[in-house]
Amino acid sequence: MQEASTIFIICGPTAIGKTAFAIELAKALGTEIISADSRQCYQELGIAVAKPSAEQLLLVPHHFIDSHSIHDAVNAGVFEQYALQKAASLFQHHQHIVMVGGTGLYLKAFTEGIDEMPDIAPAIRAQIIADYELQGLAWLQTQVQEKDPKFWRQSEQQNPQRLMRGLEFILSTGISILDFRKAEKKQRPFQIIKIGMELPREILNQRINQRVDQMLTQGLIDEARELLPFQNNNALQTVGYQELFAHFNGHISETLAIEQIKQHTRQYAKRQMTWFKKETSIRWMDASNISVEKVLELKA
Repeated sequence: MQEASTIFIICGPTAIGKTAFAIELAKALGTEIISADSRQCYQELGIAVAKPSAEQLLLVPHHFIDSHSIHDAVNAGVFEQYALQKAASLFQHHQHIVMVGGTGLYLKAFTEGIDEMPDIAPAIRAQIIADYELQGLAWLQTQVQEKDPKFWRQSEQQNPQRLMRGLEFILSTGISILDFRKAEKKQRPFQIIKIGMELPREILNQRINQRVDQMLTQGLIDEARELLPFQNNNALQTVGYQELFAHFNGHISETLAIEQIKQHTRQYAKRQMTWFKKETSIRWMDASNISVEKVLELKA
């Protein structure tokens, strides 16, 4: 009897070491990696989104890294189709595949499918955009908190595109975008093993702060300055860029921008863990003690 095709999904919060371990696992399995990160797919982005290094990319073939431009429309539905097609192709040559990422909605779309979203009233969308451009992010954050507090608690709270999407959805349909994501789970023609990496909060926060310092050494400020002309692009509504854009535009000091990058990244990691901890299918492992052997035992 032929062994079932299996995809190992490595997930968890930012800065916990997912990329390095996924490469280690893929090398042991002699296979390739599909990224499940909503920002690393963009060719123009690099340091701020913690994209694998050139050396890491040479160790194992990666997919959904540098696969799109910031001018392309990329969302969970696009990722679902991309990843399913790539997995089907890879399974023709490999028994196992590794997927790695911290974008919970992308992983959910790949493993369970994603709902087809209803149309949004154009007038509502236009009004929200106009109000946001006039009154700013603080206004938008308040509106989402008031109209859809459940979505607010799980949202990327510094990302105006995501916040506008949630607000326009509840104003158009009367229900939270979170409540809409309840379609029947789709069955996939392969085995899925989800491994979550975790660390004590204080240790993870230290790693996040250290990573931001490392990004600065690598040239994060210069990278962000080059991307300033695209600051309103959806792909640039990202921690690491938004704070530096605010500095370049004269709103905050460089020191405060760096402090906010660290703070917002820590907050993002906390929201990631809140999302992943709700998934009962994830097998959690201590990131400081994870090993290929322990992960492969889960398949036995």
